[in-house]
Amino acid sequence: MERTRIARVDDVKLVRRGEQVEGTLHLTPHHLIFSHTPPLTVNESDGNSLQHRNKPREIWITYPIIQTCTLRLAHPASHHPSSIRLRCRDFSFVCFCFSNEKKARDVYDSIKAWTCKLGKIEKLYAFTYQPQAPEKDINGWNLYDARKEWKRQGISEKLSDKGWRVSKLNSDYGFSSTYPALLVVPSAISDNTLNYAGRYRSRVRLPVLTYLHPVNNCSITRSSQPLVGVRGNRSIQDEKLLLAIFSTSHSSQPPQTPSSRPRSRQSPRSSSSGSPTQDVPPNLPDPETLEDQMISKTASDDGPKVYGAQQHNLIVDARPTVNALAMQAVGLGSENMDNYRFATKAYLGIDNIHVMRESLNKVIDTLKESDVTPMPPNREALAKSGWLKHITGILDGASLIARQVALQHSHVLIHCSDGWDRTSQLSALSQLCLDPFYRTLDGFIVLVEKDWLSFGHMFNHRSGFLSSEKWFSIENERIGGSDSQNPRAGLSNSSSGAGHALENAFLSAKGFFNKDNSSRESFVDSDGELQPYNQSPSSNANRKSPASATATGKAGKESAASDKTTAATKVKETSPVFHQFLDATYQLLHQNPTRFEFNERFLRRLLYHLYSCQYGTFLYNNERERVEAGVQQKTRSVWDYFLGRREQFVNPRYEGRVDDNIRGKERLVLPKGEEVRWWSEVFRREDREMNGMPPTSTSASDRNGGYQDMEEATGIPPSVLTGVETANQAVGAVPPLKGASGNGILGSGEAGYGKTKMSSQLAAGMKGLGLGGVKNGSTRSKSPSKLERELEVEMQ
Repeated sequence: MERTRIARVDDVKLVRRGEQVEGTLHLTPHHLIFSHTPPLTVNESDGNSLQHRNKPREIWITYPIIQTCTLRLAHPASHHPSSIRLRCRDFSFVCFCFSNEKKARDVYDSIKAWTCKLGKIEKLYAFTYQPQAPEKDINGWNLYDARKEWKRQGISEKLSDKGWRVSKLNSDYGFSSTYPALLVVPSAISDNTLNYAGRYRSRVRLPVLTYLHPVNNCSITRSSQPLVGVRGNRSIQDEKLLLAIFSTSHSSQPPQTPSSRPRSRQSPRSSSSGSPTQDVPPNLPDPETLEDQMISKTASDDGPKVYGAQQHNLIVDARPTVNALAMQAVGLGSENMDNYRFATKAYLGIDNIHVMRESLNKVIDTLKESDVTPMPPNREALAKSGWLKHITGILDGASLIARQVALQHSHVLIHCSDGWDRTSQLSALSQLCLDPFYRTLDGFIVLVEKDWLSFGHMFNHRSGFLSSEKWFSIENERIGGSDSQNPRAGLSNSSSGAGHALENAFLSAKGFFNKDNSSRESFVDSDGELQPYNQSPSSNANRKSPASATATGKAGKESAASDKTTAATKVKETSPVFHQFLDATYQLLHQNPTRFEFNERFLRRLLYHLYSCQYGTFLYNNERERVEAGVQQKTRSVWDYFLGRREQFVNPRYEGRVDDNIRGKERLVLPKGEEVRWWSEVFRREDREMNGMPPTSTSASDRNGGYQDMEEATGIPPSVLTGVETANQAVGAVPPLKGASGNGILGSGEAGYGKTKMSSQLAAGMKGLGLGGVKNGSTRSKSPSKLERELEVEMQ
């Protein structure tokens, strides 16, 4: 209790959605607890007026779930009391009003101490939480076993060789500190080759298997970006590894049974042809067909074939092409396809963590007055946030990968920069589309454990469990008291007193969350994506050169140890990456209500417990850190909560039967981009408030926040695909890599950047391939100043 200045405050008013209730506020080491007793109710059912005393009610708020906290001191010229406004990560907004300013200060200081001054993860609630029934006798840590999951996919020493083996090279995490202990790699590749190949990938995150399709033996692998640099570095071992991955199914014949794709209006094309069927009007091209056409047009003739299918083995770079270009300047970058002639590369144009964080903050701006007013959010402002555009883009990328594996019988390698943000999103979502097992409750848990926890998503950094003092501010500091008497003078948000939206509305609560709050900093000095790849992004000390960093994974361990001693949240490293994955999963669930065993509430509660820090599942950044911290021995698994209350999270409409010959029961499900909607429940709003019909002057597509602009101009549906590249040709926007043929980089009068001059056939067919409607599809549409700004964002 040494951090608690005051443990109890009576006569506190709670304001939420414009309603007020008076009660008592309790401060414990891990929770804020507001208790109140509802007023007496009258029962006249028996003809007599009888008053019944209601039971006390409590509202519990864990400290880590508090996103921002603002203390507003009483204005001497007004009659409004001092108050504290909280904006929580589960999108709840509350305001506490105090009759005594000193008590308000003490509560504020206590919340701040328990939220952002802990110093290390081990002081979070998860390490002291003691479960009660019904989860007490459940052990969720046993639900995921890597060997068991690989065996389910058909990979085991006791099973017939499918071209893959389980390597123990990383069993002590000495090879790659952020990768799982067990790595599944091609049987033809030795550990010695892996050792050399790992040096060519950022943070030694080389291509390894995450999913093997049970029907056609095609794979989804994942990695980080290669260390190409401006000199065009290459690795024979990396090329050999990728060729072996793409060759694992060359001897297997594709099934002769009907292809496992849904018979829906969104996929009216043949699985053995990239061209649209006759049912598709020529003036309304299917964006999925256009993407497949685009890949088919540039597909290389080299490499292994799966006869009877159009196999186009794919390297998916999830980043916008300008980001990949920026990475080149610091020794990183994207594959030079002259060295990977057996594959095709596709750029997806999914924005980085800074853009996603900014987008969510714009959504929050429309909801930030929820504690003091019941007014609905501004739907026009919601559309301009671009949140749905980003969700649509991620789903579009996952759909492209799923189609390549299931319909084109092709292998896909996914990477972004370090392979733990966009890569995790695309990998997990594409598997959710491909495999009915992952659409069950237990299967979804396995998917999260495998592709998010085991493969090393940086939950500590992205979720900001230890909070930040930048998220705490004081208003009216100079008005409420002199600087000499207040030790916190100067810490207040200097811009918080100006530009308030609601004037004297509900206790004059205007302006607690202004448009310049510190949770949305500029991109300058951003360290979320562009990091020295020899260490954790949280550690800036002892930076090494790329050459020395890639020789071993031990540098990651050293940086992790440093991170533990200086544990604090860097605001610019936070981003709603896992939230976006859950949002995209919600879209699939909403569009396919009978294909998922779990319900919407399961996803919503999972997002809540990501931030509650009540369980140890999401703590730390990778498997190694959790093993070293003894998380399984010292904390409880979040899956205990869900499995102990399983009946609350089961979808009553679920139909588990899988039959590719029956419409609506196919193995494969694909998202419908035009049906992406606001997940109103997670934002604590009614569906009509966020998904109701927009104003008549606004197109219905405005919900996607600008994704429709190119479609209106060209008549071509939007796509997340921004460019396709092979050793011989390129379509769309691609980085400037000099080809083996000697063709140079396009001049500024051509396209600003590109691999080689496109053939007249491809140039004439760009619009037909959907590039006219692709986001950032051509640099011709970008002014030099805009391109320079985008590069600056990535390079700072």
